[in-house]
Amino acid sequence: MSERTAPGESAEMYLKTIYELAAAEAPVPIAGLAQRLGISPVSATEMVHRMEDQALVEHEPYRGVHLTEGGRLKALAVLRRHRLWECFLHDRLGLPWEEVHGLACLLEHAVGPHVTEALAVQLGQPKTCPHGNPIPTTLGELPPQRATHLDELVPGQEAEVVAIQPESELVLQHLAERGIKPGRRLTVLQVEPFDDLRRLSVDEQETVIGVELARHILVRPIHTRRIQDQERP
Repeated sequence: MSERTAPGESAEMYLKTIYELAAAEAPVPIAGLAQRLGISPVSATEMVHRMEDQALVEHEPYRGVHLTEGGRLKALAVLRRHRLWECFLHDRLGLPWEEVHGLACLLEHAVGPHVTEALAVQLGQPKTCPHGNPIPTTLGELPPQRATHLDELVPGQEAEVVAIQPESELVLQHLAERGIKPGRRLTVLQVEPFDDLRRLSVDEQETVIGVELARHILVRPIHTRRIQDQERP
């Protein structure tokens, strides 16, 4: 995101990003927020203070930021627009799965609630985006995802890909090249003990990914078929 982004658009990006980075009740570090947005920590701190004045976030010095209830609802509204645009771009316009996230990041700031809800009706009120993530309701409700991260699976486990989270253009490009998308089945064949590389079988095609990429992939285990030589040294 450019640091010359319009103030309203910038605040929406911050709110959505804080929501996506939040884990349980832990605050989101400003350094992590700045890195995700591709800006300087100083710029991130300035925006956080402005949003704190608007009662959108609460800032804990040396720890990070929380969304207030008002900030959370605004973040979910942006997330709803974003994921509906992803559906439109992919399902109706036929644009590549790995490209629609970046385009939706631009479009999510271009329209208000009236157009957003007309878009939802036109799409048939979809429940998930093309990357498998649930679409918030108009009331700010977001169904929980019953899934685990791929990096938690052991060799021999088979699973179905549920979603990619959090999304980024680079992550989606890497996964598209390897055929890893929601609905695909994969099996963990091997986990290297020193560098954590994972050798996978995806629809009978073998590929290798690192642990950081594996943490973006939510899966639903199907069954376990342990590989004996991985159980003991």
